Amino acid sequence: MTPVRRRLEPGNPWPLGATWDGSGVNFAVFSAHAEKIELCLFDTSGKRELERLPLPECTDQVWHGYLPNARLGQLYGYRAYGPYEPLRGHRFNPYKLLLDPYAKRLAGAITWSDNLYGYRLGSAKLDLSFDRRDSALSMPKAVVGENVLEWGDDRAPNVPWSKTVIYEAHLRGLTMRRDDFRAPERGTFAALANPKMIEHLVKLGITAIELLPIHAIVQDRELQARKLRNYWGYNTLAFFVPEPRYLSEGGLREIRTAIRRLHAAGIEIILDVVYNHTGEGSELGPTLSFRGFDNASYYRLMPGAERHCINDTGCGNTVNLSHPRVLQLVMDSLRYWVQMFHVDGFRFDLTSTLGREPAGFDPGSGFFDALRQDPSLSKAKLIAEPWDIGPGGYQLGRHPPGFAEWNDRFRDDVRRFWRGDEAMRPALAARLHGSADFFDHGTRRPSASLNFITAHDGFTLADLVSHATKHNAANGEDNRDGHSDNHSANWGIEGPTDDPAIRLLRARIQRALLATLLTAHGTPMLLAGDEFGQTQGGNNNAYCQDNRTAWLDWSLAESDDGRALTAFVARLIAARQAHPSLRSAAFLHGRSEPLPFVLDIAWFDERADVMTPDAWQDVHGRRVILRRAVPIDETRVDVTLLLINGSFEDAPFRLPTPRLAWQREIDSADPLAAVAELREDTVQVAAHSVVLITAIAAIERAPEGAPEGAAHV
Repeated sequence: MTPVRRRLEPGNPWPLGATWDGSGVNFAVFSAHAEKIELCLFDTSGKRELERLPLPECTDQVWHGYLPNARLGQLYGYRAYGPYEPLRGHRFNPYKLLLDPYAKRLAGAITWSDNLYGYRLGSAKLDLSFDRRDSALSMPKAVVGENVLEWGDDRAPNVPWSKTVIYEAHLRGLTMRRDDFRAPERGTFAALANPKMIEHLVKLGITAIELLPIHAIVQDRELQARKLRNYWGYNTLAFFVPEPRYLSEGGLREIRTAIRRLHAAGIEIILDVVYNHTGEGSELGPTLSFRGFDNASYYRLMPGAERHCINDTGCGNTVNLSHPRVLQLVMDSLRYWVQMFHVDGFRFDLTSTLGREPAGFDPGSGFFDALRQDPSLSKAKLIAEPWDIGPGGYQLGRHPPGFAEWNDRFRDDVRRFWRGDEAMRPALAARLHGSADFFDHGTRRPSASLNFITAHDGFTLADLVSHATKHNAANGEDNRDGHSDNHSANWGIEGPTDDPAIRLLRARIQRALLATLLTAHGTPMLLAGDEFGQTQGGNNNAYCQDNRTAWLDWSLAESDDGRALTAFVARLIAARQAHPSLRSAAFLHGRSEPLPFVLDIAWFDERADVMTPDAWQDVHGRRVILRRAVPIDETRVDVTLLLINGSFEDAPFRLPTPRLAWQREIDSADPLAAVAELREDTVQVAAHSVVLITAIAAIERAPEGAPEGAAHV
């Protein structure tokens, strides 16, 4: 070890991390149980340790020190001293270089080696043993940086929830196959900022792009051994650092450029964030950062058996947000992305874990309370994945106001209806109604239901109608991984086919699924590539496929079928934005009459008879009409009819009275059909299809002397 040549000044316990002030750097890091922490300085290569400087002060469990004359670009790490007592949950090992939890930039990457583990791999005592090999050469180093980005006149679009249409995408996979982009920029923020990419989103009508995790991650050792990579990125190493492979030559400024251009186009950016677990894995995982600083504070441990991590996440460990300093870390990270990068919202992975207190899930947990009162974060779009694998982990509809929630019931019920399952008509109605059965309480709105048919986790839309079973052999797990029950169908042949009848049927059902998604109340989310027929060859768990399997194939977008489907999606989104009744900001209850004899919401069968309880209980019923009416202003009402034929036969649908100036706006069976005035009271609806009919009704003032409230159309 290099002898100590300098001493640190006391410095300050805030802010946490490494803060350059122009004259030097203040270092501050939390540990409740450490006995000593050393700051380790490295040369520019990150390979040679220059000095070890003990942090001289500890204030309120924050160790800190100030290094005069330290400069931007300085590489550093830490070593933490304390008890190595796994049975009590303590795993201090000063032979392991630790990454600052508040690191803003990284130099180098993890090089997998047995020296990264705090215990001796292969020992008969496993993690009860102690490993004395130094891990510095295997670890990335934190880099002192300046947290300043000039934003000019950037303005957040602030799109209302009721008008929000989300596009879920993997930043790398989105553009890796864009041959018309510069090769060094593909898969990075620079490619996201490309005008062609933004133009595609604008033409579709997208108002927000939701990116899979962009935080720096740990590449799984087991995957690398199988010559695969963690593609999705749900394995966080550093909560303040963008994954290095997502930046090209422009560094952090690429993120700013992309977000500014998206904002200028009216598109918000939402980050998928993973605060429920870290990449250090279970108690048998490596010691990279949090475990080495204070395992007993950062992670939830088994009561009475603190050697073991609680694994409510299925990823080996569970971050302990009940600890105030750990909660502070998460809140500081969120604020950093909002304030430094102007991010508009967050989708929280396994949010039930984040709201889990020692007694279980609590919608009034410290995490939720902190978010809702924070001046910056409470204004952001907040989206929950409302489940984990822990006890009582499924919490759909039980998150606090201010959150939208991924609605897997929408996904499953809509898939089953269009697959032709029996007794699904009532469930479809509930999902079209914004899943009021889950969300119509406590002042929550339909937008709280984040509706999706497909997402990164599962089949793409094209694969959903092409495969009855998953095909995940390339993942190296003997096809055991991924969901086995996908509510999918191949419609006659498994996988690709040249049979024209099957191809036409699959295309029709895709359009029916999309029409359902984009005419349902709630917040719709489209999976990137579904608009032009992206396929993963039936792989429904492409988490480790950082290759052409998961990267979007933009040649499909240029095909005739791809262009037609993209145009259809754009048309659906445009109709949704044009008609308030398709995106109501409030739940409709069928108790008000925006027009005489027209309730705000009503259900009919194909004969235009009001649906009765007995009709709803008909297990063979696959046809229904939904009428919704929402005022545009004091003089006009937007009225829409959704004619849904989930049966296997074409059928005539009679339009309910009163008759308005109806227009057939969209027919999913005939996507090229122009908007047309309807002169008849009956509309032929093809099998497996949806017809959208619209009218704008003017409310005329009642004649003088008429009864109060009287009006006519």
